[in-house]
Amino acid sequence: MTTHGSPSENLIVVEALVKTFMHMGRKLDVLRGIDLTIAQGEVMAIVGPSGAGKSTLLHCIGTLDLPTKGRIWLDGEEITGLAGAKLAAIRNRSIGFVFQFHHLLPEFNALENVMMPGLIQGRSRADMKKPAQELLDEVGLSERATHRPGELSGGEQQRVALARALVLNPKLLLADEPTGNLDTATSDVMHQLFFDINARHGTSIVVVTHNTVLANSMPRVVRLVDGLLDRDTKDAQAPAEPQAPAESRDA
Repeated sequence: MTTHGSPSENLIVVEALVKTFMHMGRKLDVLRGIDLTIAQGEVMAIVGPSGAGKSTLLHCIGTLDLPTKGRIWLDGEEITGLAGAKLAAIRNRSIGFVFQFHHLLPEFNALENVMMPGLIQGRSRADMKKPAQELLDEVGLSERATHRPGELSGGEQQRVALARALVLNPKLLLADEPTGNLDTATSDVMHQLFFDINARHGTSIVVVTHNTVLANSMPRVVRLVDGLLDRDTKDAQAPAEPQAPAESRDA
């Protein structure tokens, strides 16, 4: 049995996670038994070759996809097996997403796009305007608040998407190839923003990336190969923190 530790130590616990798809009558084992813990406030990258299961793992952690087998805990609550409406409520409350494509709504300006998650929840524009403005300022776009996505560069659009992901103050930010469509200089800006957000808000950040510069800058890197955890740099580090025993297994 896994010793999970307290929520203050482990925001995410993944145990024996399996994900299988059926494709043209064939069973595809995308995840084949993943065990992983992510501490509150941790910043980490998930890397590996295409088809290794990186995005599938991220989507299962983020409740966008359901595992075939295994269990996941988020902030002390087991989320595997919950109904769709309950999972949606957890996503809205605790998880922010940034994808390779920003998915901004073209008919709304930057400020309105950032406000949108709160407006969808039924919060008023008055309630959402201030936090949205503060986040646009935090990502360096306060002067672009009234511009629509078509009037913004690709990097600016992705920074708006980052602000939108953070507007409800999630404990966990999941980013899937967030710099995949950006040039090197713009990617560097996004990289730094992840660290700034973590430092200011204590947000746990998990990034799936093929960008070796971004991955190598992360305090922790997990590598997947063929649906299995091939390497975790946390395992190679000396246990400097008292919560390390919370990740051990009982016999």
